[in-house]
Parts: sequence; C-alpha cells; structure tokens
Amino acid sequence: MVLHGGRVIDPETGRDDLRNVGIAAGKIAAVTTEPLTGRTTVDATGLLVCPGFIDLHSHGQAIPEQRLQALDGVTTALELEAGVLGVDRAYRRAAQEGRPIHYGFSTSWAASRMAELIEDVDLSHADAVMARIGNPAWQRPASAIEVCRILERLSRDLAEGALGIGILVGYAPLIDPDEFVATARLAAIRGVPTYTHARELIEFNPDTPIDGAGEIVRAAHETGAHMHWCHVNSTSQIHVDRALGLLEEAQAAGAHITSEAYPYGAGMTGMGAAFLAPENLERWGLRPSSITYAVTGERVADARRLEQLRADDPGGLALVEFLDEGNPVHRSYLERAMAFPNTAVASDAVPLRWPGDRPDPHTWPLPDGGIGHPRGAGTFARSWRTMVRESGRWTPLEASRRCSLIPAQVLERSVPSMRKKGRLLTGCDADIVVLDLETISDQATYTDSTRPSTGVRHVLVDGNFVVRDGAIVPDALPGRAVRA
Repeated sequence: MVLHGGRVIDPETGRDDLRNVGIAAGKIAAVTTEPLTGRTTVDATGLLVCPGFIDLHSHGQAIPEQRLQALDGVTTALELEAGVLGVDRAYRRAAQEGRPIHYGFSTSWAASRMAELIEDVDLSHADAVMARIGNPAWQRPASAIEVCRILERLSRDLAEGALGIGILVGYAPLIDPDEFVATARLAAIRGVPTYTHARELIEFNPDTPIDGAGEIVRAAHETGAHMHWCHVNSTSQIHVDRALGLLEEAQAAGAHITSEAYPYGAGMTGMGAAFLAPENLERWGLRPSSITYAVTGERVADARRLEQLRADDPGGLALVEFLDEGNPVHRSYLERAMAFPNTAVASDAVPLRWPGDRPDPHTWPLPDGGIGHPRGAGTFARSWRTMVRESGRWTPLEASRRCSLIPAQVLERSVPSMRKKGRLLTGCDADIVVLDLETISDQATYTDSTRPSTGVRHVLVDGNFVVRDGAIVPDALPGRAVRA
C-alpha cells in the first residue's frame, strides 16, 4: 500500500513535511519524497499522516468500544489503570473473539484485593470488578499475610505478561500507605510500571492517611518504580497546579513519574465508589445533583436518593461533573492538566452498557441506546480540536507526540514491541491514522455518548484498513495482543 502526498508527522524525529509512505507486511517500508507504487494507493493530499494513537487507559475492551476508538484515531487501546486479574484468561478471550485494534492488560491490585477479601471469582472482566467496587469488604486495611497473598496474585499475572500493575487506591482510600509502597516495590523488582488512580488530595480530605499526590511521589522515590499517574485532571480538579507542581519537583529530582489527562470536565465511575458517598461529596465541592445516574439519565436529587442508588446498583454508571466546562476558570484547570509537559492523552473509556440485552458485538452501526461517556468515542479528536485548532497550545507535531509517542514511551522499557509503535519511521508497525486537521472533532456528548468522531479518514492497524474513507471496515479484526 502507498499513502501518497500527505503531510507526514513523526513525533520522534520531529518530521513534519510532505512525503509518500510505503507499507508492506504490516510494517512501514518507506517514508520518502520519491514516487512509490503499490497494489493500493491512497491519496492523502491535504491530510495529516500520523502514527496511530495509543490509549493507555481504556476500560472498553470489546469490539463495539474499540470501533468507536478506531474512529477517534486509536490503533492500540490498553486496560492499565484498573487492569484485570487473570490476564492470561483475558488475553485468550480477546484473541478468540478478535479485536479491531491492538489490546493489552495490566494486572489489577483492586481485583486481587477483591479475590482475597471477598471471593475468588473470575475478575478478568471489567464489569465484574465494577460490580464489586462499592463493597466495603475489599476496601478495608489488610493484614500482613493478606497483603502477601494479594501481591502473590499480582506476581502470577506479571509472570503471564501483564503490562504492569493497575492500582485503584482512590477507591479504597483508607488502606495502609505501606501496602501501596509494597505494591510499587513489586513493580520495581519486576521492571514494570504501576498505573495509579490516586487517593484523595489533602485539600479534599485533611484526614486522608496520606496525600494522594504525595503518595505517588513517595513510592517513586522509595522504590524506584515507574509510577504512572492516571487522569491527573479528575483526581486533582481545582488543585491541579499544586499537584502538577509536586510532580514537576519529583521529576526534576529523578523520580520516574509520568502522567495522563483527558479533555472533559465530567468523569464516570460506579455509583458505589467510595468518594461518591453523600458524606464525602462536600469536600470534593460536589452535590448529589453533580451526579447523573447514566442508566436512566436521572440527575440525583438529594442525598437520600443517592444512598438508594448506591445500595441498589453499586456498579451502575454515574456521570460526575467535577469541573464546569462552561466556566472559563474551570476550563483553564483542565487545559493546564492537558498541557503539562509530557502528559499523555488517555481516554478512561468505559464499557458500554445497554438498556436491554447487549447486542451482537459485530453489529455496526451501533444500535441506539448505548450508555457510556463521550470520552470513549471522542477523547483524541476533542484533544486535537481544543488544543490544536482552537487554543493553539499544541502544534500538530506536539499533538501527535501526546497521542502516540509519549504513550509508547511509557511502556517501552518493559514492553519491547512498543518501541515499534508511536513513530512513523521505516521498520515501525504500520499503525497509522490519516486525518483532516480542519475537520477532526468529537461528536459524542453526555446525552449521546456513542456518536463517532469526524475527520479521521483512514486508520490502519498492522497495515490493514480498520477505518477507510471515514467508515468502519466491518470484517476487519487485525488487532494483536500487546504483552510484556
């Protein structure tokens, strides 16, 4: 295949000029100003040709969710923050079903705790973990013996190729900080990153056992582990400047800490999350009406109704407005999180829910009624629209770096295959997005969360069209496992 005459972006070398790209056997065979011929020629005149986007934080790992992400320019989507327990089982299931884009999993600290402290069941599905997210039994401090068993489960998954350890400490905010350090130490010994949903910042809860930002920094310094701070925007909110300042100081002192953010003022989680308890909302600057029960679209009226929903459906999706996107001050907090040096773009995409039976995963276009967060369909296009075209904070080259190269670099020390992704260079994987800079934009909204992005013309995964002329190729399932 030949991509002819496009504006080729390579974030590793800084290339940004007109080139022809040749593809053979799933690899980039040539990037040149010389004419190329192939069985298939795609006219990329007037379009950007970039490395495919890599999403480090995608809980939506099934075919429908991955197709939405492909239309957002994503060629690799990884489940790292929550992870799964039993990664080999999760990899086998994905391979048997087929995936349109590349996939991979960390091992799950939360699920390991659930298996030890609640019940040892199949927790290799995100829905299984979400269903137990509000159960206080797994959130309690663990004994020394229990911590050892939790770490043993994580060790088994790491031996099976897990991409690191996902740590949802923000959902169990009263655990002993030493357990967090012990988990980071295991990651350091195994040479893999951790991916942390941070505990509360001290500004939100003066009684927290340890400040969430300080905990990540402490673990990085004490263990030498690579600590990846997930969605720094949503865990820091209006205190993002203090959190990022601490991160910057720690990085300057040699701590290996990386970060990610997404461009939305509202998050989504399970109704049973500890920080959504009515007695905790005020310290987050939230009210019950800040929460929408996404299953029905109901905005929660009061604390009594919130308690009822948390009891009846702890795993039900809750849309939580933590920043007002219409407020210029709040929007500036969000943009500063996105613009912090070397922060990756990552979606935190959630698995779609359906009001009735889940449709056949191969059904496309998606049936009406899918329930999720717009970030699952629009994070990357929205980042290009807001940070490149509207605010001018990023050049196209910088946007490509944030969406492809930086995510690849987070993983590549422990996952050698990632050294061939996130670049548009000869010999690298032919995971490529061809986009229109003038029209790339998110279309999904909080009330219509599965509307695909526009402006993504073509997406190639291992040199195979997954998106062609702006449309999904229905029978294309070339995604492969990314494994340590």
